[in-house]
Amino acid sequence: MRNLTATICLAVALLLGSAGVSWSQDWQKGWTAYKSGDYATALREWTPLAERGHTIAQNKLGLMYRKGQGVPQDDKTAVKWWTLAAEQGNASAQTNLGAVYANGQGVPQNYKTAAKWWTLAAEQGDTDAQSNLKKIKARLVSKGIDECLYKEVAKITGPESKKIVEKYCRKKLEKKSLDWLLRYAD
Repeated sequence: MRNLTATICLAVALLLGSAGVSWSQDWQKGWTAYKSGDYATALREWTPLAERGHTIAQNKLGLMYRKGQGVPQDDKTAVKWWTLAAEQGNASAQTNLGAVYANGQGVPQNYKTAAKWWTLAAEQGDTDAQSNLKKIKARLVSKGIDECLYKEVAKITGPESKKIVEKYCRKKLEKKSLDWLLRYAD
């Protein structure tokens, strides 16, 4: 009985080990093809990996569909692949997904969802996501200033009133957190 258990364990270990080697070889073959512009081969190598949950392959397929590399350009399919990878914690996919939500590419524009994905990626050290969070906060502050100006300028008159109110609005909004700004973004 011990020999049977040992044999089964060894067989399972070999199968799992060879699957990892196969994934690595398929990934590398796809990467080499991708770098040389052979997108058809990259797609052929990475699609089975992506379908089995390989997050890097999922992210790269998302890029290929977003850019139309070897496939018709398709933002919705890019979002599908990025979502699968992002939900498994792939920071690059989270950053890419944040960008499409911020710009409304393949999905409705939604700054809250963009910030959610960028925050997850930024927490993993993704510098693009960190930069994007700063940019979105600045954009929301500017949007808030415009809305604040519209409301506040009507309350006062005089040639300097717009400058005074803009300064007031900027100070008020820059103190707000990104979460607070996002609540009023949509």
